[in-house]
Amino acid sequence: MRNRLREIRVGARTFVWRANIHHVRGAGDCHRCIRVRVWGAGKTSRALDADLLSDAWPSPWSMCATDGSYPTSADLRTIISYGLEHGWQPELRGGTFLLSEREHAAGFTLPGFLLTDRLRTPESADPTARVIAAYEARQRA
Repeated sequence: MRNRLREIRVGARTFVWRANIHHVRGAGDCHRCIRVRVWGAGKTSRALDADLLSDAWPSPWSMCATDGSYPTSADLRTIISYGLEHGWQPELRGGTFLLSEREHAAGFTLPGFLLTDRLRTPESADPTARVIAAYEARQRA
């Protein structure tokens, strides 16, 4: 199936992006993960990649079957702005700027999502533990 490219304006600049739905296994459940890729100067420019882990919890059935989380236009603007503020240079040719869990999760906030490295690195932090911790933090707030 072909991925649809979408456009979004942030300030005076137009970005092209796509999002692919994946699922990652955790210790207690399966979780929806959206891989977002953004270009700011054509498909040969330096891309911005972010793997977004849905923090939806709890669910009576497997999260893979019931979670409908998907990034909105506002979410994309947040991702793009964060990337630009943290060193992404979309005008450069080639390569990828990765918003990784290891490097960016502590400073990156996006309602409904957490950054994850689980799609790229299977031994990274357990998504179930991270989703439950986010749920418990919301309950305390």
